[in-house]
Amino acid sequence: MTMKADISEPRHRGGWKIAAAIGAATLLLAAMALDTKVVVLGSEEDLREQAFSPERYGTETFPSVRDSIRDRAVPAAELAEAVLADRTAAAETYGVGSGTGAVIPVRLAGTMGEAKSGIYTVEVPDMPDEITVRVQTGPAINGTELRDATGDIEFGQFKNQIEYQNAGAALNDAMKAEVLGDIDTAALSGREVEITGAFRLINPKNWLITPVEMAVE
Repeated sequence: MTMKADISEPRHRGGWKIAAAIGAATLLLAAMALDTKVVVLGSEEDLREQAFSPERYGTETFPSVRDSIRDRAVPAAELAEAVLADRTAAAETYGVGSGTGAVIPVRLAGTMGEAKSGIYTVEVPDMPDEITVRVQTGPAINGTELRDATGDIEFGQFKNQIEYQNAGAALNDAMKAEVLGDIDTAALSGREVEITGAFRLINPKNWLITPVEMAVE
């Protein structure tokens, strides 16, 4: 007599196991789909999710910084009078920020003097003798005046202090490329210039301007 094994029940149990596994996988995929955000390539969200690029930030942000400084720039002689009369009031009226010094936008026309490490003195008509005006032309552009000049760029917009510092340097680099790139900055002594820029009001009698526009005659 031949004995046949009854395997119908194990097959039945195996089918339930497979179905349960498929169901669990389906639920997992559904949960993942609900938790997934679709980001369109090139969109604003896509740019935010990419790693911070100082070069891209400087190129994209400098035009708005330049326009803000240009639109609010105060004639140098007028600003000098206000600063010497009341530094604090002048900073509150014309500047942005406080702490180590408000950043003030200014415009002037004058004659470039001697240079030292890329920083020129500028002889500006109608300026008080006690005020020295200087402008930095590179190759190194230092400071965070461009970053801080508008009041719209804040630390909380960046991941950390390094990104915040890099943003300031990137704006300086973008300015250098756009404003100073076609100027022979090593041969400006004696040249007539028109400059729009910003400086930090630390010493009312010593202005170091970072330009955002410069015309050389």
